[in-house]
Amino acid sequence: MKLLDGSELSGYIKERQAKQVRALRQAWKVIPRLAIIETGTNPVSDVYVRLKQKYGEDILVEVDRHRVDLDQVFELVEQLNHDPSIHGIIIQLPLSDPSRTDELVNAISSSKDVDGLGASADYISATATAIDWLLAGYNVTLTNKKIAIVGQGRLVGAPLTKLWRNAGYKIETYDENSADELVGDLNSFDIVVTATGRPSLIKPEMLKPGAVVVDAGTATENDKVVGDVDESVRLRTDLTITPKKGGVGPLTIAALFDNVITAARKLADEQGKPN
Repeated sequence: MKLLDGSELSGYIKERQAKQVRALRQAWKVIPRLAIIETGTNPVSDVYVRLKQKYGEDILVEVDRHRVDLDQVFELVEQLNHDPSIHGIIIQLPLSDPSRTDELVNAISSSKDVDGLGASADYISATATAIDWLLAGYNVTLTNKKIAIVGQGRLVGAPLTKLWRNAGYKIETYDENSADELVGDLNSFDIVVTATGRPSLIKPEMLKPGAVVVDAGTATENDKVVGDVDESVRLRTDLTITPKKGGVGPLTIAALFDNVITAARKLADEQGKPN
């Protein structure tokens, strides 16, 4: 079994980003800053927010964490949209009321939507970018391959499908509730990306020999963060697959901060050349 280790790749990206941030701070006097808006309590979300804070510390990007009630999110977004010191804004999902997701995500200024989730965002979804980086980093080619994306959620499946179809790749999509269909169809695909948040959805008999499997699902089970792939899948030695930890997640954070740095650099360019 070959592992698609996102942690290893993110280390190289982090080194490059740290140099970019130092240049922005020293030459341009611009301090990149990300605002994270949280509502409610969610163990998975809390893990990811803390990882983002740590990553920001490592590359000297300021990360502000805002905990507010759901009814206060719109007002806070408007405030941050007009704050010139804030280069990126994200709303940590899921919300306690998912029906308000579109409304609130689309309230973020397109130039500050560094998660790439709004309808008019200037940036590609961080998670979609991460999966693209991960496969490219391990020389997994997508051209002339049969590709399946399981789950069409806002964070992973939908933006990744859009990204790859725009690039000319042929993608088949599956709903996470179509378990019977997955058993019959999935084992004909060369590359399978799954992001449903349903633990153990993907079983070993669903996957063809030598398949590439990217598990981007996240859920909590017995107080642990788990993916979509059943434990027994990892007993197969013929697969190329993301590890239980350190697959897509580290690169998603790296892609998010890449967008924050780009947003800060755009501001620097608007201000003119450094002294």
